[in-house]
Amino acid sequence: MFKKINDFLVGWLMTCISGIFLLVSFVLPHIGFSQGENLAWVSVAISGLPLFYMAISRLIINEGISKISSALLISIGMIASLMLREIFAAGEIAFIMAVGALLEEMTAQRAQKGLKNLIAMVPETGRIIRNSEAYIIPVAEIQVNDRLRVLPGETIPVDGIIMVGETAIDQSVMTGESLPVDKTVGDAVFSGTINQFGAIDIRATKVGQDSALQKLIQLVESTEQNQAPTQRIADKWASWLVPVSLCTAIATYFITGNIVRAVTVIVVFCPCALVLATPTAIMAAIGQATKHGVIIKSGNALEKMGQVNTIAFDKTGTLTYGKLEVSDVIRIHAPDAETLLRLAASAEIRSEHPLGKAIAAKAKENNLPLLDVSSFSMTAGKGVSADIQGRTYFYGNEKYIRESTSSIDEATRQYLDRLRTEGKASVIVADRENVLGIIALSDVLRKESGNMIADLTKMGTKTVLLTGDNRKAAEYFASQIGIMEICADLLPEEKVQHINQFMQSGKVCMIGDGVNDAPALKTADVGIAMGTMGSDIAVEAADIALVTDDIAKIPYLKWLANTTIKTIKCGIALSMGINLVAVILSVVGILTPVTGALVHNAGSCFVVLLATLLYDRKYPSGNL
Repeated sequence: MFKKINDFLVGWLMTCISGIFLLVSFVLPHIGFSQGENLAWVSVAISGLPLFYMAISRLIINEGISKISSALLISIGMIASLMLREIFAAGEIAFIMAVGALLEEMTAQRAQKGLKNLIAMVPETGRIIRNSEAYIIPVAEIQVNDRLRVLPGETIPVDGIIMVGETAIDQSVMTGESLPVDKTVGDAVFSGTINQFGAIDIRATKVGQDSALQKLIQLVESTEQNQAPTQRIADKWASWLVPVSLCTAIATYFITGNIVRAVTVIVVFCPCALVLATPTAIMAAIGQATKHGVIIKSGNALEKMGQVNTIAFDKTGTLTYGKLEVSDVIRIHAPDAETLLRLAASAEIRSEHPLGKAIAAKAKENNLPLLDVSSFSMTAGKGVSADIQGRTYFYGNEKYIRESTSSIDEATRQYLDRLRTEGKASVIVADRENVLGIIALSDVLRKESGNMIADLTKMGTKTVLLTGDNRKAAEYFASQIGIMEICADLLPEEKVQHINQFMQSGKVCMIGDGVNDAPALKTADVGIAMGTMGSDIAVEAADIALVTDDIAKIPYLKWLANTTIKTIKCGIALSMGINLVAVILSVVGILTPVTGALVHNAGSCFVVLLATLLYDRKYPSGNL
């Protein structure tokens, strides 16, 4: 019953009612209605009872020094004020603390829907092969070593090894790779990934909770459970504030013999301004960040961002746009680059492969007329062929071209090696006699990535690349923007392992956009997701989201977090300084409980004003 009453009293509605009664109780005695001060009892009841309930609960439930909290000190101050019939002072203390608690709660709320979205990706059925017949069965019934068939467009139900067939697999859910990965007999495939082209038979190797997608879910669940709320600063200090205030009050009474002075000491010792320093500064910072398209879900995340010394980046969709574009058209035996692109686009426009779509889009962008195609065929995981103007052309990877036409010469191999070093995908164009040329495709690096990394380096922040892409692609992109430390070919659990390693030497921020980044985003001290490009799961798993995918906002966010921490420290120092002066004035008898309450109320106003100024503070670089 007590908890229900407490929950009813702590909301904004009852706190506003408490504030109204407190204001009226202050005004009425000054205009001739002396009994008006009794209205402050309403404020004491509404805002004071939850604090008293919290103090008693912590004394009973908590262990050791954690029994002593700011709520206990505030409750002592309230009771002492009431014993002296200083009702307004008691109500004022309770009201300010209630407002501070609500502000802190507002900054700490976080969405928790991401895990449900991740679970929704788990396949429900699979196609098992028994006695040469295919049957649809629930995934839960699939056993290790069962033979399964996966058709084009279907989600792979369990981890396995390809026994028959060749295809390309979209495994972005696991690795974040922008390109489908060609797979053939003997290659591993993962649950939750999508078979894009050819039908394949696989042998189940990991099922149920052992599968890759289930491990991904377990990672998110475990990191969710391990997230502990930051202990309030006031509670950290209450362990010595309570005994110091009581000892000071007792000493004041024995020295002066004046109980009013002793009670005033307890009143002014109440850490109202101290408690307000953190949530008000965080509220102002979150408000400013929102203006610039950065959504910060919790004050705890902003505080930790100010302490971050390492920022880890995913590549695809984060440092890059996550969109393939033709980067090079290399003529070898073709008449010219334009002819090569026309030949390729004329065939690839019929392909569903992302590489083919990008080539067709490039020809359209260049307004190139396409050629008539009399026949078209595709070999899953390898390439396509087409008859154009009486000749047969082949488009695909090295293996496909070697099987379909003459061997690849040394010059072509050198081009292919260079393109691989640059992290680019290659489509070789050939006829039956010669390689006509190579069309290279690449994810496009965000133009602001280089300046962003440089700005973070100037701030003394270490940057790291964590990606599921291959090592050469990762090294090429990292070299373009100035990231020196690279971790490539990573699965989600390996990203988490690296994050944990970095966390041993400081606070770590992870920035990503894909489902595969969710566990790392949750594990890191601070997770930042790309709001537009990013998956819903990544956005929900993160503490902070970039609404417009503008990665140039990262240095601004780091500056804002650093500035917020400084503002909080200034607010705490200011509140402690005012309290110290007020204690001295209370001991010598200059302040009474009412004037003491007003003085530390003024301190609270100064702290709030200092935090409010943070809302309009300008980013020094002026690039927003």
